[in-house]
Amino acid sequence: MIRVGNLLAGLSLALLASCATAPVIDGVASSKDGMFEGHVIDGVNVFKGIPYAEAPVGDLRWRPPVPKAAPAETFRATQFGPACIQPRPRSESIYANPPERISEDCLFLNIWAPPEAKDAPVFVWIHGGSLTAGYSHEPVYDGSKFAEEGLIVVSINYRLGVLGYLAHPELSAESPDDISGNYGLLDQIEALSWVQKNIAAFGGDPANVTVAGESAGALSVLYLMASPNARGLFQKAVLQSSYMVSMPALKTPQNGHFAGEAIGLYVAGATGAADLAGLRAMDAEKLTVDAAMAAFMPLGTVDGKVLPRQLIETFDVGEQAPVPVIAGFNSGEIRSLRFLMPPVPRNAATYENEIRERYDDLADAFLKIYPSDDLEEAVLAAPRDSLYGWTANRLVRDQTALGQASFLYYFDHTYPAADKLDMRGFHAAELPYVFGTADRTPPFWPGVPDTSAEQNLAFAMSGYWASFAHSGVPSAEGAANWKAFGADKPVLVIDGAPRSETNILPGMFALHDETVCRRRADGTQQWNWNTGIVAPKLPPAIEGCS
Repeated sequence: MIRVGNLLAGLSLALLASCATAPVIDGVASSKDGMFEGHVIDGVNVFKGIPYAEAPVGDLRWRPPVPKAAPAETFRATQFGPACIQPRPRSESIYANPPERISEDCLFLNIWAPPEAKDAPVFVWIHGGSLTAGYSHEPVYDGSKFAEEGLIVVSINYRLGVLGYLAHPELSAESPDDISGNYGLLDQIEALSWVQKNIAAFGGDPANVTVAGESAGALSVLYLMASPNARGLFQKAVLQSSYMVSMPALKTPQNGHFAGEAIGLYVAGATGAADLAGLRAMDAEKLTVDAAMAAFMPLGTVDGKVLPRQLIETFDVGEQAPVPVIAGFNSGEIRSLRFLMPPVPRNAATYENEIRERYDDLADAFLKIYPSDDLEEAVLAAPRDSLYGWTANRLVRDQTALGQASFLYYFDHTYPAADKLDMRGFHAAELPYVFGTADRTPPFWPGVPDTSAEQNLAFAMSGYWASFAHSGVPSAEGAANWKAFGADKPVLVIDGAPRSETNILPGMFALHDETVCRRRADGTQQWNWNTGIVAPKLPPAIEGCS
């Protein structure tokens, strides 16, 4: 049952408009950036579609976000804002759940808050979707269950695709820093800045913010950890299936990428725009689709300012945000992302010959971890590990080295509908357990059964995540102790009931860490994507990479 906020309460709160710590009363909050009227749903204060930045349209297309001016009157935050412009999904995808509305005017956030919250931990969620699709109010991201555990949940939209990540020499020329690209990341930073200014009015503690995301949302968290612009805006981080891939540099070719500005010139030509004015005049949806058809792949850009260097270089020198993290990956990441899967070789001999040709002195180590006795499993596991497994292990190792307690997980859970599709532990399968939203998954998602075992797993996972947001230590009543990462490489394996193990998938991290190290040193190869039988020939061994 939905109860609309009491307007009389809103009028009385107007007297407190200058007080950012006024309590939420009947779904009405008074913050530094205005008065917001939400509604109360099953005892949770819910605020939908709050604009945190001006619409990035017209001359503001491809500019850093402009903070939203406070509304002159109480803002009715009772309807989700439109999603950012994105291509329509493939109907057969298990992730397909297209938004009802899309618009270039899309910089909105949503808040779920417990009743009478005061100084509550804040959990900011960044949606996934390859930086190309997705939106903050997908039903599986509903924050109500976390609010029941005492968290303030904030979910945000950010610019996607070519509108969020285009670099171009004319855009750089407009910038006082001579940079371009990273607009979607700057949106996320602006949303976190809005949280710092306003969340106390909703009962949240701006000094206890956890930023979290899955897939491209977790990649975004990596960017936030590496960006000086985001420093101090969050105190903890959760990264689910993140991937520390190489990025284009703004002005020069680097690590197998064309320069970001050169990519922008190519996209402009492919879409038929003669210059920046032509790009800004194009219909946003057509531009997004045309750029995607031209193979534009949105990624962060190494611009020397917002992202000073390659992510791995930032982590190597310890300049990332010094915050505790939860990081992990799923056993079947590639089972639902088979476009990332190399072709299955004809036979074991072909596979072994290809690996020896490409991996040279590391071929024996590769074949030990990904043997030829099950070729399909080998080509599923190798990209899983090079993208997601290596990144999660790298994260917890590097944060631990900074003196930050860090926690590694491996999600290996399945159930009948997932097994029927051969998708044990598939990419994003943990989301309905984390949010407690098994009844709100996309239409073609393998349905999670409504059993006590599944409910208990959801209770444990949401408990770990919520307690981490509260204190920096994940724990769940009646569930396994989750040990911080250390010398024995502890990991929480989530398969039915969570259990504590050590050093799973032995040799995996060392293999991929060395291959990335060699490719970085060579300077002409991207890393992570090109694994196994589709990998370029690995550069020779060098000192410091073994």
